[in-house]
Amino acid sequence: MDLYKKGIIFVISAPSGTGKTTLCEKLLKLLPDLKLSISHTTRKPRNGERNGINYYFIDKETFKKMIDTDEFVEWAEVYGNFYGTSKKAINSLISNGYDILLDIDTKGAKNIKKLYPDSVLIFILPPSLDELERRLINRNEDNNVIKLRLSKASQEISQYKFYDYVVINDNIEQASSNLLCIIHAERLKTKRIDNSKIDEIFKK
Repeated sequence: MDLYKKGIIFVISAPSGTGKTTLCEKLLKLLPDLKLSISHTTRKPRNGERNGINYYFIDKETFKKMIDTDEFVEWAEVYGNFYGTSKKAINSLISNGYDILLDIDTKGAKNIKKLYPDSVLIFILPPSLDELERRLINRNEDNNVIKLRLSKASQEISQYKFYDYVVINDNIEQASSNLLCIIHAERLKTKRIDNSKIDEIFKK
């Protein structure tokens, strides 16, 4: 019997190159009742990305109108492009009983925690900055881009104490397993259990 109340927001943040996207994809495959919150962005689609699947791709004018009408729970400008999480999308998923996975930066995570205090924040760390640099080099990033990402990574990593959990992605399978343990443990916390179902089972 499914005893837990759904509607948990799980936020994952990590520096670029840490393997966050791969880990999120693994979680979504393993947990069909976990839904990805699809962000809006003004950047152009990359190869293989589809509108409404990876992101909602919109122009800057539309994005700014959505800011003006307070349609985002959080938004940020990253490397000249805008990214935002829709209030309507989050509230719709929660009201339909789904747990939600958010892939956002540290600033967005703080905004989510402020609006949804019961949300669960998870920070993904690389084994080291040297390893992170190696991964970025292997992605054939431009040297200037690598320097920028490493500088931003140091700033982001300094925020890890704000998060509820930290997972080091030294091994993708182990990191994935650790994330699954976190989600299962959070779902089984007493405050998330549907007490009426337990009372019904064990009533005298």
